Amino acid sequence: MARTRVFYEDWQMECCGRPFAVGDEVVWPLAAVDTRERPGECYGAEARVELHGDPGRPVTGRVRAIELVRQEYVVRTDRRARDRVDRALGPDAGSEGTVLLPSPYRWEAVPGAHTLQAADSCPRWFPSQEPGRGPGPHRVHRTVGALVTLETAAPE
Repeated sequence: MARTRVFYEDWQMECCGRPFAVGDEVVWPLAAVDTRERPGECYGAEARVELHGDPGRPVTGRVRAIELVRQEYVVRTDRRARDRVDRALGPDAGSEGTVLLPSPYRWEAVPGAHTLQAADSCPRWFPSQEPGRGPGPHRVHRTVGALVTLETAAPE
């Protein structure tokens, strides 16, 4: 048996994933992690789950450990964009239909500022701390996915 560290990003799970637990057998399309293209983004994983774009080869394995990854961010707020969002959400906005506005927040991951929390299962939805309403900058934490130890049959 071989063990592989796999990163399952929060948005992949929230969009199309199915929650899993330690001991479950899973079949995931895995893609190799290219540290030149995405340095530091996969938290030491050798592979990542890819349900969109260019899905990797499906791999069957048993989940042996799950660690939720909490990343620290510095968030800056564009006050003018925040005011536009507030007006659009106000009861007197006078607008019918959907109003699309850009996010007033600019999130910047703090390199190396993440923690791993052991878990028995992976949630469908990941908690996120909201930035403050002032101009900031604010420091917030977001659970960005799960780092999974996946046991697979040894390659022949």
